[in-house]
Amino acid sequence: MSPSARKALGSLALLAYMLVFIVLATMLGERVLANAPWWGTLLYFVVAGVIWAAPLKPLFGWMNKAG
Repeated sequence: MSPSARKALGSLALLAYMLVFIVLATMLGERVLANAPWWGTLLYFVVAGVIWAAPLKPLFGWMNKAG
């Protein structure tokens, strides 16, 4: 697979993953944190905003692999 095709496919996978992650993190946050203090909600969304990138390391490696 050519590098440009790999990057295009990887970009689509990244967008799909981000959409699913955002929806799930928001739904979970609304249910679990309905009665949480403001700092609990803030902490949850800060952590969720950081950990979304961890599973993407292999995808980025594959996208940037030389032909």
